[in-house]
Amino acid sequence: MPTLDRDGVAVHYERHGHPSDRPPLLLTHGYSASSGMFTRNVKALGADREVITWDIRGHGQSASPDDPAAYSQPLALGDMAAILDACDAPRATLGGHSLGGYLSLAFRLAHPERVAGLVLIDTGPGYKQDAGREKWNAMAERYAVGFETRGLDALAASPEVNAGPHDPRGLALAARGILTQSDSSIMASLVDIAVPTLVLVGSEDEPFLAAAEIMAAKIPGATSITIGGAGHAPNLDRPAEFDAAVTTFLSGAGL
Repeated sequence: MPTLDRDGVAVHYERHGHPSDRPPLLLTHGYSASSGMFTRNVKALGADREVITWDIRGHGQSASPDDPAAYSQPLALGDMAAILDACDAPRATLGGHSLGGYLSLAFRLAHPERVAGLVLIDTGPGYKQDAGREKWNAMAERYAVGFETRGLDALAASPEVNAGPHDPRGLALAARGILTQSDSSIMASLVDIAVPTLVLVGSEDEPFLAAAEIMAAKIPGATSITIGGAGHAPNLDRPAEFDAAVTTFLSGAGL
């Protein structure tokens, strides 16, 4: 399995599908999940394009360094750019679930020239007001303390988080360094997105329904799809419907 050395931090990634003239699809998992959450989907999604999956530092098969300074959103975005470089991909469609969707939006803001399209899965653009962001960051701190005190017993029951292996110390540090948010720049950037965008959410994922609605309304020309009967991980709850929705969107957008 390919691994990148990012200043001493090993970042795991995998290449699937069939390289073609289409931009590859870079899939980024959510917090406390791993690239394994997309195992059921890469065959269908990679039928006529390359699909790249990877593990955010502190997750799965990527390293979990002890230094808290090794965990930040800029470093995660740098990992994404380095993976695309390693795959000879100047541009890619970014698909992200939950935290991975937020990182995909942040990557587009930092590197718009490298983003051909977006697939935003049960995710959100952060908060306009400080109060909402403070509640989010307090939740991230609770996650961190849970992994420090209970180890992997603190993993949630949502199906995507079972795709380890994980180091609970890495998950705690990633919660504090990558999951937390510092400003409203991602929310403010939605109106400037000029690439084809799919906003996809499970009908039963109540915490993210409003966020999906906001993104679909603010991103110019966004396509919005709600998958009935699916929760926070629609690619696992309704894989056939998820795969069909994403491949239809990508083909229709010329991606």
